[in-house]
Amino acid sequence: MSNELLWVIFALVNFTLFLLVYKFFGRLGIFVWITLATILANIQVTKLIFLFGLEANLGNIMYGTIFLGTDVLNEIYGKKQAKKAVFIGFSVMIITVIIMTIAINFNPHPEDWAQDSLLTIFGFMPRILLASLSAFIISQFIDVYAFDKIKRKLPENKFLWIRNNVSTIISQAIDTSIFVPIAFYGVVSNEILLGLMLSTYAIKVIVALLDTPFIYLAKKIKPNEE
Repeated sequence: MSNELLWVIFALVNFTLFLLVYKFFGRLGIFVWITLATILANIQVTKLIFLFGLEANLGNIMYGTIFLGTDVLNEIYGKKQAKKAVFIGFSVMIITVIIMTIAINFNPHPEDWAQDSLLTIFGFMPRILLASLSAFIISQFIDVYAFDKIKRKLPENKFLWIRNNVSTIISQAIDTSIFVPIAFYGVVSNEILLGLMLSTYAIKVIVALLDTPFIYLAKKIKPNEE
């Protein structure tokens, strides 16, 4: 199976699971999803792949669902709840790196087989965390405020796709310009770094467009908790 086909399937699976979590657990489910997504996206981002002929990292879809989550919260529950979700995601990043940094410093058993893999992923994570924290807190708040601002100007449901896409596309541009240089400068060549920035942003825009039907579906869902 090609990366491109698998990527589309992966995106649909992520968005569908997001809706199911929201259906069964409501607003709490979105907070849980954002917690999970911040951890998994920062692990997946360490894997580089070729996608549509471009260098890309794997974390873009999972990371994009965080923006979908905050947009759904903003649309249905208000800006205050969306900001709360941003702070939750920010806190989870810090807690994860503290716990895993201590964990990988335990001396492994002579027959341990996991230490090298954990070091590969989580030993690199402090740099990823610095990049993520900087990009996440800035871009997410821009997304929340941009979505709210557009909603005040264009509150009708028919303009939901504008609120969702414009706020996300703007904030993802800022996110990419912060995250990629901090995370990968000196790790990959400058040529690949530039390619990563361009491809990462292009893919994030595609993810933002793909999630548009799902924010409309989320608005139609009546969560079980309610």
